[in-house]
Amino acid sequence: MSNTPEDLYYATSHEWLKLGDDGVATVGISDFAQSELGDVVYVELPETGSIINAKDEISVVESVKTASDIYSPVSGEIVEVNDSLDDSPESVNSGPYNNGWLYKIKLSNEAELDELLSAEDYIDNCESS
Repeated sequence: MSNTPEDLYYATSHEWLKLGDDGVATVGISDFAQSELGDVVYVELPETGSIINAKDEISVVESVKTASDIYSPVSGEIVEVNDSLDDSPESVNSGPYNNGWLYKIKLSNEAELDELLSAEDYIDNCESS
């Protein structure tokens, strides 16, 4: 299976989340998701300052094959977006867990993390679908 870091949380809709010490989480799409999409050519990012709920459609990633909706794994306020994706959307392919992140969100309910998957559970979920 693709690269699935163990220190991240995962959603069944293929987003990953890394929680920082300050209650701000970085969110992107998994290596599995980017490999399924193919070459990413455009990323529509959410608006900074937006208040969103878990499972809200928040963004779109377009590839040469298809467009895919991106959902927020948690509720909170968007505090930063990865503007470098405007010029380099392919970063989602080359570094989904590094320079290919999508946005940062200040969590409003950390208990929602309990609804996300561990790396092992995410891998099991991908292999069974």
